[in-house]
Order: sequence, then C-alpha cells, then structure tokens
Amino acid sequence: MASEPRGVQSIEMGGKLLTALVQIGRPAMLRDVAQRAEMGAAQAHAYLVSFRKLGLVDQDPASGRYLLGPFALQLGLARLRGFDPLQKAANATRELAEELGFMVTVSVWGTHGPTIVQVQEAAHPVHVNLRAGAVFTLSGTATGQLFASFLPDSIIAPMLAAELAQTGGNRMIGRPTTPDAIPSATARIRARGFAITEGVPVPGVNAISVPVFDHDGQIQLAVTVIGHAERLPVAEDGLIVTRVAQFGRDLSAELGYSTACQSTMTEG
Repeated sequence: MASEPRGVQSIEMGGKLLTALVQIGRPAMLRDVAQRAEMGAAQAHAYLVSFRKLGLVDQDPASGRYLLGPFALQLGLARLRGFDPLQKAANATRELAEELGFMVTVSVWGTHGPTIVQVQEAAHPVHVNLRAGAVFTLSGTATGQLFASFLPDSIIAPMLAAELAQTGGNRMIGRPTTPDAIPSATARIRARGFAITEGVPVPGVNAISVPVFDHDGQIQLAVTVIGHAERLPVAEDGLIVTRVAQFGRDLSAELGYSTACQSTMTEG
C-alpha cells in the first residue's frame, strides 16, 4: 500500500489549533487553546495571529478570548451546501454492510415516524421484509426507540399515543409494546449512544441502531444493523456493537457534529 503523501507540517500544526477551538466550542483563553492543541502558548499565539488575518479566528476585544472567525463560518457553510447527507450515508452504509456482512438500513424521521430510505442487503440473507418507505414502530424496534430517545417529547408523545392505540399499527414494522417501553429505554439509549433489540420484532433476529447527528446536535438519520442472533451478538462491549457505535460517531462528524454540540444541548 502506498505511503501517505508528505504534507506541510506548519499547516498541520495550525490545524490542531482550529480543531481545539472546535472541540472547546466556546470563546477560550490562549492558554486553554494551546493546552488543548498540545503546544506552547507562544507558538499558539503566532498561529492565531495569522489565523486572525485570514478571518479563520476572531478575538473578543474585551475578554481576549479566541473563537472561530467569519471565514471559518463561510467554509462551514460552503461544506454544507455541497454535502448530501443521504448520499454520504448510502456510500458509508454500503461499505459497512460489506464489512460486517449484515443488512443495514438508513431511516429518517417522516410524517408517520421512523421511515426507511435505504436498505443495504446482507451477505447472509435475513428473512425480514424491509424496504424503502416502510415505517418502524417507536416502541417495538431499535430504530424507533432510538428516534424516541433523541427527538423532543412534543414530537414523540402524540405519535407514541397513536401507536399504542394501534392506529395504523398493522402497516408498521414491529408490534407496539407497553406504554412504559419508551421511558424505560430512553435513559439507557442516551447514556450508551445506541439502541439494541434481541429477537424483536422478529424472533431470532437482533438489531443495533445508532444515531447520526448534524452540526446542531440534531438527529438526522438512524443507521441500523440487522442480522441473525447467532451471527449478530449485541453485548454492549462486544466488537460488533463497538464498531457500529463508532460508525455512527464518524458519520456524525462528517455532518459537522462534535461533542461540543452535545454539551451545548445539555447545558441548554
């Protein structure tokens, strides 16, 4: 395999400072930015001066704290305008399905709930009828529980009430369960960052569902890996669950999500 082409070290060093500002997620003092970037304050200051001239970094005149500048915003907006999340998800999930050998679905929040928009077939066929346009129940599937955990209650509550009343339930994937299924699952899903089901809604079939967040920390997609239980173990610390969870984090990062987004949401 060909080695990585040699780059410009000073640009890579400066990139560490920009990354530090993104990770901190708020105006920060020079010492804090330098510490996060793992460089000396004097060296960091020299880079920040140049970045200010380019508009990549700004400095609050009152506090002296540094933050990303207007040109950084323009770069971000240009990236968003030229970026198709669904196409990126399609390419990434195709590779994931080939890597793991399982069926992978991509779902978005639609008018009737979690709606499949893409299905990547498995190397080892799973006898479940999943197709684009099908809708998952909130309480009876990993994908539904995931959306229920990361969307506002004002959106979820009426949909869940209708589901539990069996409104349209016969046209959805997964049998609705009990009224307390969502509240009891939500805390666990938020804490670990993914949802899993074992033998539900199809006996002998397991699922792992991970969220894909955008730059505002809002869930945009759910990526769900589905396979036979003997081939798809769902232990939380297992290799496959860990890989799928990391896949969701990587795809979220492609959409501009960072831990700073989550911190801001939590503080709000």
